[in-house]
Amino acid sequence: MAVIIGNKTLPLPILQGGMGVGISLDGLAGAVAAKGGMGTISTAACGFQEPDYETNPQGANLRALERQVRRARELARGAGLVAVNAMVATAQYADSVRTALRAGVDAVVSGAGLPLQLPALAAEVPESGAALAPIVSGGRAAALIAKVWDKRYRRVPDFVVLEGPLAGGHLGFSPDEAKEAQAGRPVPLRALLRDVREALAPFREKYRRDIPIFVAGGVKGGADMARCMDEGAAGAQFATRFIATEECDASQDYKNILLSAEGKNVTIVKSPVGMPGRALRSPLVRRMEEKTQPGPEGCIGCLTPCGKLESPYCISQALIAAWRGDWENGLFFCGANVGQVERMSTVGEQMEQIMTEWRAAQ
Repeated sequence: MAVIIGNKTLPLPILQGGMGVGISLDGLAGAVAAKGGMGTISTAACGFQEPDYETNPQGANLRALERQVRRARELARGAGLVAVNAMVATAQYADSVRTALRAGVDAVVSGAGLPLQLPALAAEVPESGAALAPIVSGGRAAALIAKVWDKRYRRVPDFVVLEGPLAGGHLGFSPDEAKEAQAGRPVPLRALLRDVREALAPFREKYRRDIPIFVAGGVKGGADMARCMDEGAAGAQFATRFIATEECDASQDYKNILLSAEGKNVTIVKSPVGMPGRALRSPLVRRMEEKTQPGPEGCIGCLTPCGKLESPYCISQALIAAWRGDWENGLFFCGANVGQVERMSTVGEQMEQIMTEWRAAQ
């Protein structure tokens, strides 16, 4: 049941996906880790609640991130692992990774772009020993990342997160592929898993060790996790189901909106990052579809590929509005199975349900 990740051991094969802005911080990540899973803090605008965020967003983010990593590790009590999710597309990517490593994070998970420089950043904090993992959407990306890491840094990922087309938030698929998945014709996660396993096979052989793959996006529960593990996955990552827990860092208004959501309310949006994403069809999204959404009034430079004031909306502002439960102005990222989240629970209850279903499927 336990999974070896680099020089660390994860007691349960469950990852909690990083959710920004402010949805998965130290509270949720620490609670998941305390139950034996890997809890993940999202570094995206993680300091937005700091008093000086509007005047010093970069400083506020890094200060908050260091505190959140240390606090999550305290909550974990040495049971599971604490990770950060650092998006390559964010302007503070490198500084966020360095800060998390110095604070003692157990793992860095990186997506929304190819994290080709991640091993170099980790080498700047050699005492950390943190596990490094890319988020990929298929075998092509996995092979490219592993090849570059091998050639430049003589190492390979400690584990990989494979996010399928039914995941929430930013997606590593084309807009057409994302829309096909939304229409009920997704690329099968098992097929993607097979491709990633084949892509990593030469590197497993060269380094004579496993590279665990955790599947994400559309994994409904422990039974689905068991089926993927039968085909070579090390476990699964879950995100949306952890939002409606007492420990989640989102506001209760945010949680209530997710609890009332149905599958028909979910749509594909275009992010200022340039990637498609899955979210609830809120009034903000409808205004974007109708081209009536006023553009952002300012910019703090949070994303490197963002069109800034040319974008129809500011994603940071929209995600902060969602955290507050502002239905009119919020961007509510979620997975395709959000309609199955119907009641409030606790992290412990969610973890136990997943593992109970997993055992029953053995």
